[in-house]
Amino acid sequence: MTLKERIDQDMKDAMRARDEGRLKAVRLLRAAIQRREVDERIQLDDHQVLGAIEKLIKQSRDAEAQFRKAGRIDLADIEQADLAVWGAYLPEPLGAAEIERLISEAVAETGAASAKDIGKVVGWLKPKLQGRADLGQVSAKVKSRLSS
Repeated sequence: MTLKERIDQDMKDAMRARDEGRLKAVRLLRAAIQRREVDERIQLDDHQVLGAIEKLIKQSRDAEAQFRKAGRIDLADIEQADLAVWGAYLPEPLGAAEIERLISEAVAETGAASAKDIGKVVGWLKPKLQGRADLGQVSAKVKSRLSS
């Protein structure tokens, strides 16, 4: 079962269970996926669907932080509930040791020697880490490793 099929099935299950909060979150996710498919005129595969989920999660985390900062705890809690639903579609996150191992492997594979090669290393890592690690933090680790 593809990730899109799983999302569709979860939407049907939420409708049957009359779980309005979960249904809203899954519908938002489906809309984001469909919007990207229409904009790019493609059918998204699992890898691309993960990218759409990550983008939605990032936007929701930013919104939650802004709501909390503004004192709108009610809206922040709604964002938090949506994040919990969307997070279930992401693969199991990698541990720090595994990420370090992959960074070492990427540096060796790409022959990176200086900070100029950060893009090559991150490009090599991105498909392996998508949905399993924060690429911003990984990029910072790569930068610190290649800068020293």
